[in-house]
Amino acid sequence: MITAAYVHIPFCEHICHYCDFNKVFLKNQPVDDYIQSLLTEMKLTMNQTPTKKLTSIYVGGGTPTALSAKQLEQLLKGMNEILPVKEIEEYTVEVNPDSCDESKLIVLKEAGVNRLSMGVQSFDQHLLEGIGRTHSKESIKMAIEKCREIGFSNISIDLMFGLPQQSPSQFSATLEQAIALEIEHISAYSLKVEEKTVFYNRLRKGQLPLPTEDDEVMMYEMLQSELMKADFHQYEISNFGKRGYASKHNLVYWNNQEYYGFGAGAHGYVNGVRTQNHGPVSKYIKAINEGKLPYLIEHQVTRVEQLEEAMFMGLRKTEGISKTDFNRRYGFSVEELYSTQLENLFERGLLEDKHDFLRLTSEGILLGNEVFEKFLAVLEKERIQRV
Repeated sequence: MITAAYVHIPFCEHICHYCDFNKVFLKNQPVDDYIQSLLTEMKLTMNQTPTKKLTSIYVGGGTPTALSAKQLEQLLKGMNEILPVKEIEEYTVEVNPDSCDESKLIVLKEAGVNRLSMGVQSFDQHLLEGIGRTHSKESIKMAIEKCREIGFSNISIDLMFGLPQQSPSQFSATLEQAIALEIEHISAYSLKVEEKTVFYNRLRKGQLPLPTEDDEVMMYEMLQSELMKADFHQYEISNFGKRGYASKHNLVYWNNQEYYGFGAGAHGYVNGVRTQNHGPVSKYIKAINEGKLPYLIEHQVTRVEQLEEAMFMGLRKTEGISKTDFNRRYGFSVEELYSTQLENLFERGLLEDKHDFLRLTSEGILLGNEVFEKFLAVLEKERIQRV
């Protein structure tokens, strides 16, 4: 049964230099029409592939709080009427420090939202300006205080490291200020320069002074050690939560479970089919107006792909992959499928087998992508597909 849904709001008041998510400038966009199309997509989906209950919803972007309070209320009220939300456990909305005013926060709270994810990235003003963020470190603290006053008790922030001209000492200061906020969850990601971004163009021109690899590793190890001292539990390569505050929604992805994806450019995974919606807002709305689901791509996930995804997503979790659960779910033992790869990774000290769980070692976490690649394009497809 599908228990999770992702909802995409593509509108932004400002485009960050590193962002390659599906987004457009808010000005002159058909926002009200988009909201109606979103709700219509949800109705069509629930008619075609219904579920009895959702336990997690994640509204991301773009910038959901770029919507007005009235538009947010219209969206959330409509969602709550269409989707089975009575047993919701985690209802997350992404917010920006400089666009989550009191009226919007009240709308979120009254609609049942119980978790906020705030795009902070850094507390260094020079770095914030360098990556195209419009908020200040002062506005971050004010926004967190406002969220607490409204009654939100589960707040996550996003941080970035490996930013242009960022030093380990600057990242250390950001960590110190993040911990001082006394929030429940922190996601921290190394900068990846993606195509079709401002940073990509600068990199091609030799105008993007990135930290050395050694400095980036130092920042990541600093992240792990400092957050552990502050009683955060690392449960995934990039995610740290106080006990009981791991993101239920993101665990759906890492456990290779199915979920709905609503909105322009959104990805979904339903009944063994991975889908991607049309990205341009106009094409998305047009498809909905024609009375059909707005799929640009529909891909039936093969048995081999399921096994590969289970390995490289499951190993992102610090607890790793339960060999017993893997065997029960897929009909194969991990050792049967990947004996050569496992032997190699054990010998190199990148993987360990602890109490039924295969998991990355400390060194393996630093070389995670290299580990994940070991499980791609190595299975005998004909034998796997017969099972």
